[in-house]
Amino acid sequence: MAITDRRQRERTAQRDLIVASARVLAEQEGWDAVTTRRLATEIEYSQPVIYKHFASLGALAEAVALEGFAELAAAVHQARVGAADADPVVVVAHAYVDWAVANPSLYDVMFVRATGLQFGAEETPPQLTEGYAELLAATSTVAGDRDPEVLTEVLWAALHGLVLLDRGGRLRPAHRRARVEAVAALLAG
Repeated sequence: MAITDRRQRERTAQRDLIVASARVLAEQEGWDAVTTRRLATEIEYSQPVIYKHFASLGALAEAVALEGFAELAAAVHQARVGAADADPVVVVAHAYVDWAVANPSLYDVMFVRATGLQFGAEETPPQLTEGYAELLAATSTVAGDRDPEVLTEVLWAALHGLVLLDRGGRLRPAHRRARVEAVAALLAG
C-alpha cells in the first residue's frame, strides 16, 4: 500500500507542477507560449509525461481554468461575507473586477479561450457553480420581485464586459470603480 500511495503522490505532484508551470508561463508570456514542448523544457520532464496527465493542451487549460474559478469564487465569497453593512452587490462586483484585473491570463483561460467547461449543465464542475452562487447570493438581496438568477446573469455579463473593454483600453481607466458602482446601482433599481 505504501508504494501505491507514494506513486499517487508523485503523480499528483507532477500534475500540479504542470498546471502551475502552464499558469506561470501564460502569465509571463500569454497562452500562445504554453505548448507541450515549452512546458516539458520548463519542468524538465518529457512531453509524454505531460500527455500522461492531460490528453491535450485544452485539457490542461481547463485544469488551469478550474483553479481560476475556485480562486475567483473564494475572492467573491470573502468580499461578500466581509461586507458588513456595505451593499453586497457593490462589494461583490468590485471583488470580481479587481480579481479579473489582477489575474488577466487566468481570466482569459476561464472566459475568453474556448474550453469544454459548461455552465448551467448537470456536469458543471463545482468550481464554476460556486462563483455563480456567490453572485446570486449578492443579487438576491436586491431582487425584490425580480428573478434573482436573471439579475445574476446581467451582473455577470456587465462585469465581464467591463473587464474586457477596460483591458482593451476602450474605457477610461480612472473610472473603473465608478462604472462598477453604476452597474450595481442599476441592478438595485
